[in-house]
Amino acid sequence: MAEIVPGRSTLDPARLRPRGVGLGERLGLGKIDLRGNSQDRAFMAAVGRVFDLLLPGEPCTSAAREQIAALWLGPDQWLVTCPGSDVARLMGALREALADVHVAITDVTDGRVAFRLAGPSARDVLAKGCPLDLHPRAFPVGGCAQSLLAKASVLIHLVDDDPRSGAGFDPHVARSFAHYLWMWLEDAGREYGVQIEPAP
Repeated sequence: MAEIVPGRSTLDPARLRPRGVGLGERLGLGKIDLRGNSQDRAFMAAVGRVFDLLLPGEPCTSAAREQIAALWLGPDQWLVTCPGSDVARLMGALREALADVHVAITDVTDGRVAFRLAGPSARDVLAKGCPLDLHPRAFPVGGCAQSLLAKASVLIHLVDDDPRSGAGFDPHVARSFAHYLWMWLEDAGREYGVQIEPAP
């Protein structure tokens, strides 16, 4: 038989999961599409020297150091994010380091828009329109995957996950769908008290 505690409401705030979600655009974020052979040691070593990190080799993973992150898109493709002011310098360094290696290096900064969706209810908002299993056991910090969100093609990256403040997701979407997805996220987050705020 279930224990009944007199005078304690089922809706006691202490029992409820914290709610809340913040939404912002990641302004000034540079994006580089990098393609190369992950089995080529010269390629991996040269990229590692430029970014001071090892490109992720496993599906749905990423690697990060300070303000640079490399997101796995496929066996021979990564999306590298960095401060927009560093894009030209990093691309130049990559071209110099990979001069003798077959690669493709493309500035895609203007092609995609990245949002930051963060807070205790961030997963709940995304779950309304995304088929991915975003539970921490299935989608840990650093996880990234291409999927659909409200019928728009997106790349979702889990940047951080704090037990107190909640998860921080970066959904990347084609610029032509950015306004649509923003409106959808704002509406989906309304029941959780969505707050529009600057993104880091």
